[in-house]
Amino acid sequence: MADPYQILGVARGAADADIKKAYRKLAKELHPDRNKDNPKAAERFSQVTNAYDLLSDKDKRARFDRGEIDGDGNPAAPFGYGGQRPGAAGAQRGGFNSSGFEFGGDSAEMGDIFEGLFGGRGGGGGGAGGGGFTSGFGRRPPAKGATINYTLQVPFVDAATLSPQRVTLGDGKTIDLKLPAGVETGTQMKLTGKGEPGPGGAGDALVTIEVQPHRYFTRDGDDVRVDLPISLKEAVLGGSVRAPTVDKPVMLTIPKGTTSGKTLRLKGKGFHKKAGGRGDQLVTLMIDIPAEDEALAAFADTWEASGNPRASMGV
Repeated sequence: MADPYQILGVARGAADADIKKAYRKLAKELHPDRNKDNPKAAERFSQVTNAYDLLSDKDKRARFDRGEIDGDGNPAAPFGYGGQRPGAAGAQRGGFNSSGFEFGGDSAEMGDIFEGLFGGRGGGGGGAGGGGFTSGFGRRPPAKGATINYTLQVPFVDAATLSPQRVTLGDGKTIDLKLPAGVETGTQMKLTGKGEPGPGGAGDALVTIEVQPHRYFTRDGDDVRVDLPISLKEAVLGGSVRAPTVDKPVMLTIPKGTTSGKTLRLKGKGFHKKAGGRGDQLVTLMIDIPAEDEALAAFADTWEASGNPRASMGV
C-alpha cells in the first residue's frame, strides 16, 4: 500500500482535523454510490478509507511514522524482505505471510524467535499459515465512518400527533422519520448506517429534535393548553362553539354563566405518552368584550348586577 499521507494528500505533520477534512472530501467524491460505473473509483475509495483508518488511530499513526508498520498496518519485517534469518543458512525458503515475515524451514525455530522478540507466541493458530499472531500486531476491525449530527425542527402540531417528518440527509437522500411517543425538544434519534462512509461500513446519524412553539397552543407535560375566546352572550347563555385541537376542530359545550378563566378538559387531545395513551387538551375560556359596542354599553349602563364579585377577596 502506498503512503497513507500521499493517498489523502496531506503532509506528515498534518493535524487530525486536516486529515479528517481530506478524507471526507475524497470519500464523497469516490463513494461507490456516486461511481457505479467506475470500478477504479471503488478501489480508490477503499485505499482512502484504509489510509484514514490508519491515520485516525493515534497509536497506528505513531507506529507508522516510526517505521514499525507499513501503510497496511502490518509490521515491518525485522530481518528484511527476501533475506534469510540469522542462523538459518541452508534452510528451505518459504513464502511471506500477510505480516511480511518469511516462513518455512524450521517452524519451531521461527516460533522461538517470535517468543523472544514479543514475549510469547501469538494466539489463533499462528505458524506457517500466517496471520495468527495478535500480540502487538493484531489489526482491529475496520472502523465505521463518523457520526453525523443533525438538528430537526418539528412543528408543534406534528410533534403532538407524531406526524412523520421528511428529512434530507447529507448524501441527498430523503427518508420519512417516525417520531417516538413522548417526543420533546432535546429528544435524540439514531439513524443506523446514515452517517459518514468508512472502511467498516457507514457510521450513524444522530438527530436532535427541536419542537417549534405554536402561536396559541402551549405544552404542559403531556397535556396541551389553549386560551379560547368566547363572547359575553356565549358566556351568559351557554352553547356550543368550535374549538381548535392538535388533531382537528371539535364542538365544545359552554356552560351557562361561564366566567373567564374556567377550564374545560378534552380527553385524549394532547401529546402521545411514552407509556402509551395521550394527554388531554385543557381549554381555558376567556370572555372577549368588544371595545366599541353601543348596544352592549347601553345594556350595561342600565343593568344592575347582583352581588359583589370581589367579596371573597375582602374588598
